[in-house]
Amino acid sequence: MDILERIEKLRKERGWSINNLAMEAALTQSTVNNIYARQTEPKISTLKAICGAFGMTLSEFFKDGESEKESDAEIIRRIRNLSEEQKKALLVILKGIK
Repeated sequence: MDILERIEKLRKERGWSINNLAMEAALTQSTVNNIYARQTEPKISTLKAICGAFGMTLSEFFKDGESEKESDAEIIRRIRNLSEEQKKALLVILKGIK
């Protein structure tokens, strides 16, 4: 799988549009659009930002298949986006799981 295919796969798994990816990666919309339009591989700095949006490192990005670290990073990223009230409610739920 090439870099663009991997980005596309990860983006679709999250249900993100290209614009969502740009926002999550703190990149301009035109930067991400150009990658898709020109079918070119992103610069390392851009790829690092995209990996950060996906909650993974560059090395995790280049591994084949889903790793536990990827799913852990996704959970952490999602928790960070919760409000304090939502975090407290989630903690109650998690404490109830044995």
